[in-house]
Amino acid sequence: MLPSQTLFTTISKTIRPKTLWRFVFACLALVVLSVMADAQPHDHLTDQESELIRYHQQLDKRIDVFIKAIDRRFSIINGVTQAKTKKLDRDEPDWGDLPKGTRAQLLDDIAGILDEAITNLDDVSQHDEKNPLISRSLRKLTTAANGYVTQLNALRTQTKDADELVVIEKALDNAGQIIEAGNKLPAATLEKDKDKKKNKP
Repeated sequence: MLPSQTLFTTISKTIRPKTLWRFVFACLALVVLSVMADAQPHDHLTDQESELIRYHQQLDKRIDVFIKAIDRRFSIINGVTQAKTKKLDRDEPDWGDLPKGTRAQLLDDIAGILDEAITNLDDVSQHDEKNPLISRSLRKLTTAANGYVTQLNALRTQTKDADELVVIEKALDNAGQIIEAGNKLPAATLEKDKDKKKNKP
C-alpha cells in the first residue's frame, strides 16, 4: 500500500494537469454538497400540518393544531398506535401521513412546535392583549405542556444519546416557559374564560 504522503503525487503523475484540476474541483464539490445536505434544516411541521396552521386563523384553533402535532410525535416515539386524526371542522385540510424522522428529529420537532406556539401567543398578545383567546389558548397549552414535561423527563432518563439529550433539554425549556406564563394567569381570568365558553351561543 502506498504511504499517504505519496498518494496525491502518484495521482498527479498519472493524470494530466487539466484533468487533475477537474478531478480536484469535482471532489471539493462533492464535499461541499455533502456538508450542505447535512446542514439542511428538518422542518418541525409536515407540509399538511403547516397547511392546517395557515387554515386556522383563530389562536385557540392553532394551539389545538400545535398540541395535536406534538401528540403525534410522542405517539411515534413511545410506539403507540394513534387513532386517525379527527378534523376540527369538515372543511379543514387533511392531516396527512404521520411525521417521519429519527427520535432526535421528532424530539426536535416537539421543541420547535412549542417554540412556534409561544411565538403565536406572543404575536397575538402584542397586537391585541385583551383578546380573550390568549388566556384560553395559554390555559390549553399549559395543561398540555405539563404532560409533555412528564414524558420528556422520562425520556431523558432512558436515553444516553447526546443528540436526543440536547433537544430534550430544548423542549423542556420551551415547555417550562409556557408553564411559567400559564401559572401567572389570574384565577379570575380562568373563570371568565370558562363562563364565556359556557355562555357562547
